[in-house]
Amino acid sequence: MKKLFLIAMLSIAYITTAQTLSYNDIGVLFSHENTNGTARFNAMSGAFGALGGDISAMDINPAGAAVFLKSEFAVSLNNRNTQLNANYYGNNEQTENDYTNLSQAGGVFVFRNFQGNQGWQNVAIGFNYSISNDFENQWFANGNSGFAPITDLYDNNPVVYGNSDGQHIENYTSGKTDKYTFSIASEYNDNLYLGAAISTYNVNYYQNVLIEEYNNDGSGNTFDVSQTQELSTYGDGFSFNLGLISKLNENVRLGLAYQSPIWYTLSEDSIDYDVSIYENDINTINDYSGDNAFDYKLRTPSKLTGSFAYIFDKQGLISVDYSYKNYSNITLTNANFSDENQAFNTDLKGVGELRIGTEWRFDNISLRGGYHIEKSPYKNALSSDNIDGFSLGAGFKFKGGNFDVAYQKSSYTAPYNVYPQYNQVDATNLNIDNSKLTATLVLNL
Repeated sequence: MKKLFLIAMLSIAYITTAQTLSYNDIGVLFSHENTNGTARFNAMSGAFGALGGDISAMDINPAGAAVFLKSEFAVSLNNRNTQLNANYYGNNEQTENDYTNLSQAGGVFVFRNFQGNQGWQNVAIGFNYSISNDFENQWFANGNSGFAPITDLYDNNPVVYGNSDGQHIENYTSGKTDKYTFSIASEYNDNLYLGAAISTYNVNYYQNVLIEEYNNDGSGNTFDVSQTQELSTYGDGFSFNLGLISKLNENVRLGLAYQSPIWYTLSEDSIDYDVSIYENDINTINDYSGDNAFDYKLRTPSKLTGSFAYIFDKQGLISVDYSYKNYSNITLTNANFSDENQAFNTDLKGVGELRIGTEWRFDNISLRGGYHIEKSPYKNALSSDNIDGFSLGAGFKFKGGNFDVAYQKSSYTAPYNVYPQYNQVDATNLNIDNSKLTATLVLNL
């Protein structure tokens, strides 16, 4: 009888706890794309919408493929270092991890003096692979909320474990979103570049969350709980992109690009709970929810990017991109998601992203730098939840190609609430610093 009471209690206190990401959080996560491309692209913080001439720039504005004067191929490796500080009730836990990826590979093929309609000149066809989102991460938190959600009930003589001795939290995520972009672009009268692209996506996301609670009744009896939740989400998606670049004169270029929503078809496997209970250090109960499977669809918001670039002849350039994305337009379908879709409208907003980049050339050496800031899509977000950072880089031109390197630094904060149904328990405050090194080899074809 005692076990029945405990299982009923656990159903209320734990099964409803959203330790892994909710559908709303998944919608925001899969709608975000990182600045992740060639070293030249990264060194200028991705401000390439009016420039083109870089393989990763085709992901921002496909018209940039027509800026290439010759065919080329590029491949990039990067190493990301993440330092994460988790603050839970005044206790700080810091973790540091390194991740290395083949982050980009692609090429563009230029067909010059295209014999088509009068005025149309170069035609370029491009392909690029990139990691648009990298989910690899891990953090730990320890602290004492002073509140014990678990209560052990007996038939005739209830013993209430209402004193909290603390909580331990572990969060591990892995996976990535692979993006494959196919683009075509052409140049008209040496002052207008038009392009279109289709992108396909393959997403794999995995999360494992462990929560341990340590409680007592004030009379020497202890009641400890260990629970694990797992979530695996995977699927495919597609989007299209249209863009133009206008060369007003030899120095000024303007760009405009529209990226459609990404239409995802997703599947998930989840373990809602795997619970072990220890009373006075004796394992009394183990309970397991089993594996659950579910299919659904996700539509991310579209993105509009306006760009400006000023070219200082052959000496250097300054480039600015501004993108706008309305996260309240995220939509979940293929099931009853009325509450989640309402939450997107209520909790999220349209936000801008600013990217500024510069490059200066000295014979065969190029020096680059950039800055970017991306607003948080949550209406109640703190200013520190905005992602901002800088970038630096250099390139060396040799016969037959280029070798480029880049360094990116960004930081932001984020809350993570493992007890969303209990107002008595605060969220864990995460402070995240990312540093990324990228190296790219470019070969002329």
